[in-house]
Amino acid sequence: MPDAQPPAVPSSELPAPVVRPATVADAERLSEIHRPYVLETTITFDEQPWPPSHWAGRIEAITADGWPFLVVEDGPVGGVGGDRRVVGFAYVSAFRPKAAYRHTVEDTIYLDGASTGRGLGRLLLDALLEQAAAAGARQVIAVISDPGAESSIRLHRRAGFVDAGRLRAVGRKLGRWVDTVNLQRSLDGPAGSGSVAG
Repeated sequence: MPDAQPPAVPSSELPAPVVRPATVADAERLSEIHRPYVLETTITFDEQPWPPSHWAGRIEAITADGWPFLVVEDGPVGGVGGDRRVVGFAYVSAFRPKAAYRHTVEDTIYLDGASTGRGLGRLLLDALLEQAAAAGARQVIAVISDPGAESSIRLHRRAGFVDAGRLRAVGRKLGRWVDTVNLQRSLDGPAGSGSVAG
């Protein structure tokens, strides 16, 4: 007689995903999520995976600068019992080091490969934009590799980002030249209300 499997939990009964601030305790999971993008894709121009210690330092530095660094938790794993699991992260950081750029940030967003296509990226990006606006950001720039990150380009466009240019063949990874697409989103609401426009 085959082993009995627990009944599947309908998706309507699963707990909703939760977006929360990242902590240094998340560093190992962030390293796990980022690693396959580094080793197997042109989505990031990083060529060596970052260890958890690097991610811990990055979380501390970005939040010390007053910018949001968020994670999205989903779960529980397998739909029954267990703890929630971090399945993605996003943050904004200074776009350029010169002082006049202080209200312009660049966003970064990654999801665990098994968690894409479920609306978690949009949930995370919307929360990030809201918190970036509250922290004083006026413009958000997304620098996205192409080809390779078409889903990220679609995600950003759906969130109100507009094309701001293309840099051709600026990266070389996995034996090919890669462009970057620059997208931009204003966080100024109607009549400068400070709300996220979009």
